[in-house]
Amino acid sequence: MSYRGDVHESVSRALSAYDRSRLALCSIGSHSALDVAYGARLQGLRNLIVTEKGREKTYLRYYFRDDSVPARGCVDSTYQLDKFADLLDDDVQAALFAQNAIFVANRSFEVYLHQQYSYDQIEAKMQVPFFGSRSLLRAEERGEANNQYALMEAAGIRYPLQFPSADAIDRLVMVKAPHAKISFERAFFLCSSPAEYREQAEKLLAAGMVTEDGLRGAVIEEYALGPSVNLNFFYSPILGELELMGTDTRRQTNLEGFRNVPPSAFDGLRSVPMRLEEAGHIATTLTESTLEKAFEMGERFVAAAKAAKPPGIIGPFALQCVIVAGPPKAFVCYDVSLRIPGSPGTRYTPYSAYRWGRDVSVGERIAMEVTFARDADRLQEILT
Repeated sequence: MSYRGDVHESVSRALSAYDRSRLALCSIGSHSALDVAYGARLQGLRNLIVTEKGREKTYLRYYFRDDSVPARGCVDSTYQLDKFADLLDDDVQAALFAQNAIFVANRSFEVYLHQQYSYDQIEAKMQVPFFGSRSLLRAEERGEANNQYALMEAAGIRYPLQFPSADAIDRLVMVKAPHAKISFERAFFLCSSPAEYREQAEKLLAAGMVTEDGLRGAVIEEYALGPSVNLNFFYSPILGELELMGTDTRRQTNLEGFRNVPPSAFDGLRSVPMRLEEAGHIATTLTESTLEKAFEMGERFVAAAKAAKPPGIIGPFALQCVIVAGPPKAFVCYDVSLRIPGSPGTRYTPYSAYRWGRDVSVGERIAMEVTFARDADRLQEILT
């Protein structure tokens, strides 16, 4: 059975065939899939995790659901592929339809499929209903038209000053270039002058971490000084409200290692390129006086996204910021996530409990929105 054709038509077709009492939240087995599975179970929904051969043990063994006494685990079922990009095959799509799947996109979905397919192809071929906006995912990519910078500009959100070329560098900047060997990562380095740029670039070229083409397309932006905080929001079309689910900060290699090195050892690290690979997240909180500014940014971003790409934001998104010194202190947004964030630890900050009376993870909040929409016969408002 083929589900090619108009995306909106296929969503309507799927919903008309779905058993709404057996909806299953489905994610790529990486990034935040366990949070989605856990949240689905708490709200009485089923879950399905799509795994890649050789990467299934976490879901199939260590967290698989076992209803014996004592009950444990949260993963209901898995669907194994040779490689994640096979997700778009007709037979896989049909299998997910048969499971009444609602797909929750995470960063791994974008990364692994975009290695083989364009965003146009991903949007068209992925016919299973999405929770959220499938057409907004591409805005995370800096090389796309109407990208995250355009959305922040429209929303009046401050982001780091950008430089057109290395020759224009006159202060401390971060250079973000595609990694030469790992397509879904970027190579970062700091410099404060054109001469320092050339010195660092030559080291990375020699190490095979960047290419000349990658450097030509690199983003060069002012390095914002201050603590980083990810503002993890959730926009509910069903309630018509914006929520702050939680706040966190990243742990990254080998940046964390640099921070722990005593000054006496700095000279030995001058030739070591800085790496900002994701290693994990830790919970952080905001001063209460900054909450209103955070919500105002979130509200403006929701409005800008809706105007640029209707229906706009559905569910989770994050503004990844640095809080720079004042007076007054201010948020500078250096990155945007237009899907579920990678940190399940946001529920360990107090913000969801202030709203719901208890800690609510992002995965559970997605499941809540699905059940709200299902029970109100409004699923088409949250699926694309």
